[in-house]
Amino acid sequence: MYVNEIIEQSGKVKIKSQGRVARKAVVESLRKRGVLKLVIDLSKQFEPDEEAAVPVPAEEPVPAKKKPRVSMTSELVRAENLYKQGKEIQKTLLKAVQQGLPFDDRIPSEFSQNLVASVERNPDALLCLTRIREKDDYLLEHSLNVAIILANFARHMGMSDDEVQELAFAGFLHDMGKIRVPDEILHKPGRLTDEEMDVMKKHVEYGVDALHEVNLNPDLIRTVSEHHERLDGFGYPAGTKGDNISTAGRMLAVADMYDALTADRCYKAGMPSQRAFQILIGECPHKLDQALVQQFIKCMGVYPVGSLVLLSNDKLAMVLSQNDSPLTPVVKVFYSLTGNHYVTPRDIDLSYDKRVKIEKAVKASDYKINFNQFFAQNISP
Repeated sequence: MYVNEIIEQSGKVKIKSQGRVARKAVVESLRKRGVLKLVIDLSKQFEPDEEAAVPVPAEEPVPAKKKPRVSMTSELVRAENLYKQGKEIQKTLLKAVQQGLPFDDRIPSEFSQNLVASVERNPDALLCLTRIREKDDYLLEHSLNVAIILANFARHMGMSDDEVQELAFAGFLHDMGKIRVPDEILHKPGRLTDEEMDVMKKHVEYGVDALHEVNLNPDLIRTVSEHHERLDGFGYPAGTKGDNISTAGRMLAVADMYDALTADRCYKAGMPSQRAFQILIGECPHKLDQALVQQFIKCMGVYPVGSLVLLSNDKLAMVLSQNDSPLTPVVKVFYSLTGNHYVTPRDIDLSYDKRVKIEKAVKASDYKINFNQFFAQNISP
């Protein structure tokens, strides 16, 4: 057959050009990638032994071409301003949803584009800021952090610029419906009752309704609607199952869960990144997409930028950047457990300095350290 275009699919397969399909393997490949319907030109039918120009989609993610990076220190100035702006925009959006009013989507859309531009210049700056949390600002910071994480994840997966920006935008908008959930349920420290959970689940529908009111891209709305769906069909709100969940929805589900697990809240401390990764892996393959979770961990690094680690010399350090080896990042040492005091910060590239190694990922709260204050005094420009 001669294929003109894809018109229905559960993923985001892109055919590079129109062309002939002469092998059954190509048909099976398209089907496995979620292609449901496509347009063929009956006037161009041919015998299978003819030479064919085959529109084959790439099977593995191809990393996006790396653009020249600026230094993390240089980008951190812009990133901090961007992060503050993002929280203010979230406040405005949440207020509109709470009052049942439509919002101007141009503002968060432009912000998402600026966020992706920062990730392009140096992803470590914004990724670092996702670790500097205010316990009382979880609702504001969570969607912002998910947008940052998704932009980085999408670039790692080799997605186009438009796809990266759309995923970041979806992440930024994905939890707006939570503002309509009663505070006593939204901030309850213990396990929710079945009745309370039913109320909590409504936040997805509330958010989707708000996005429909401003006529956003249907694909983006679909992505937001799927961030609590699970492959086994036991997610919510629709119980969508398996291949019926889009790739973008699966990616948002992973980023959303990761940030929720690592976040500090008013009633609990977030967990170290390694423990969060273990939980994500434990949700595979029945709930989360195993291949995407593996790629996500590879993208974030075993010790993500901004996370804290305990070194073999009993000192604490913050991860500054990744190296080719995931176990030997560049870190900034700042605290001695031996004397329980801060030390003069210094950077160590663990891929070169073999005298120390990382013992494990840790949380500042484990040692009663005010990490936000340290960051403001020693990392922030």
